[in-house]
Amino acid sequence: MKYGRSGITESERIHLEANVPVRVFLVEDMPRLQGLMAELLRSIGDFTLVGSAATEAEAIQWLKDHRGGWDLAVVDLILAQGSGIGVVARCRERAEGAKVVVFSDYVTPVLRDYCLSLGADAALPKSDLQAFIDYCGALVRR
Repeated sequence: MKYGRSGITESERIHLEANVPVRVFLVEDMPRLQGLMAELLRSIGDFTLVGSAATEAEAIQWLKDHRGGWDLAVVDLILAQGSGIGVVARCRERAEGAKVVVFSDYVTPVLRDYCLSLGADAALPKSDLQAFIDYCGALVRR
């Protein structure tokens, strides 16, 4: 199954060779899942959670306030207010090499393609946790 784009830029290569932790911005409305996702990412590799948001408005404000302050945004589509679609669209204004992955129960082939058209690098269903682990693991192994 096709999940998204691949490839590595020169700035990504330099970042990874410097052994700098991958800075993660997590957009998830369920506090328990926020904690579990942070633990999962730390277990995969050198990831550090630098911010989180439960609503579209909070996420967009965080992105405005922290331009260039993240390397990976993990975005759920269904939020306490608004949706992850608006967050993904806002992530178009990001540093070179920053990645956006939609991780949601609601990813269908049509929504995946739409998220990719908005600038997401991957869109994965939460039911395919292994694909998410593989995607994130590849970010720290390159």
